[in-house]
Amino acid sequence: MAKTFWVETLGCPKNQVDSDKLTGTMLADGLVPAGAAEEADLVVVNTCAFIEEARQESIDTVLALSDARAEGSRVVITGCMAERYGDELAEALPEIDAVAGFGMALTPNAVAVSIGAKPAPAVPAFDLLNLPRPRSSAPWAYVKVAEGCDRACGFCAIPSFRGKQRSRAIADLLDEVDQLQAREIVLVAQDLAAYGRDQGVGQRSIVALVNAVAERVDRVRLLYLYPSDLTGELIDTILATGVPYFDLSLQHVSAPLVRRMRRWGNGDKFLERIDAIRSAEPGAAFRSNFIVGYPGETEDDHDQLLAFVREAQLDWCGFFSFSPEQGTYAADLDEQVPVALVHERLAELRELQDAITATRRDDLIGTRVEVLVDAPGVGRSYREAPEIDGVITVPTDLEVGSFAELEVVGALGPDLAADHVRRDQRESVGASA
Repeated sequence: MAKTFWVETLGCPKNQVDSDKLTGTMLADGLVPAGAAEEADLVVVNTCAFIEEARQESIDTVLALSDARAEGSRVVITGCMAERYGDELAEALPEIDAVAGFGMALTPNAVAVSIGAKPAPAVPAFDLLNLPRPRSSAPWAYVKVAEGCDRACGFCAIPSFRGKQRSRAIADLLDEVDQLQAREIVLVAQDLAAYGRDQGVGQRSIVALVNAVAERVDRVRLLYLYPSDLTGELIDTILATGVPYFDLSLQHVSAPLVRRMRRWGNGDKFLERIDAIRSAEPGAAFRSNFIVGYPGETEDDHDQLLAFVREAQLDWCGFFSFSPEQGTYAADLDEQVPVALVHERLAELRELQDAITATRRDDLIGTRVEVLVDAPGVGRSYREAPEIDGVITVPTDLEVGSFAELEVVGALGPDLAADHVRRDQRESVGASA
């Protein structure tokens, strides 16, 4: 009887792509998917190590799955925590059977693969980034266009274990898009707008890639855009796809603090870019994330961020407390912000943004939206990225994977409710056309 496996994925969409590739290697190795983790012969936990909260979630998940596993099954930790803290994890968690960092096989007969900067000695010429994936089980799919990052942001340890940026060839990416057979493709990378920069001095090919993918699918969406790389050409390209969704990695708006983060920009520059996009497309949707409590953050810095959030009126926004990551520039900086004060600032920002998001969603009531049906009774318009934004409740008679023009009839916080456009409205539109 064939052995079974289960993959538990934590962290960002880039990790989900890695899990899909790992699934492909296990299928090729003769394993079959289990119906649940507790039924699997092999349980793989693809971990996240970006910040302390993510690491704690990874550990809690590993322990829970270990406690629930079937007799004789193996639990293997892989992903960022395995690569970054492999020896420590193996010693601290005797419950697990193996720690498989980047480049290490998950099963005895599997081919070793590499997704980071430190491959195992016997790693072949290809790596996990380029391995094939199964067809998408949903109408949408993430596609990771590059691995690693060349930036030196003061708070981020990713380059230390993911390595320098390595962009994939456009032809390989398009082959993967075709294999997935999804109606919406979400392009992801640590530094998406810099795609192709490592393939030639000063060369970037994100525009060419977006255009090529847009010719193959109904929707192409971009996540994680560094603001200085959001050029006029890239903005025009995104708008031309019909998915005016801009996920901007801003992190903070106070100029001195942004410099201390070793990043580019300030609130005025960000607002200027956002206003320019809205002038070209008033319906554009925006998402961003901000770090709260970075060393040296003053009350004035916090007030600047509050003012920016009020003025920018972003559709979606996340706020995260600063996490001192070992080996990063910011880990040992002075002027650490007290934890209690960080929590106060987080609460204030989240309350403000929740109200903004709710208002922006309320404003959509009575409008028409084109919805992609992700699951029975659940869909998304271009304004909602999968898994991270709100959703739209839709009629259950709509086929999964189909597009439908619906009318927004209600809103509850981040989520909307939509229904079929009434016949009298359709006739009215046709008569006036």
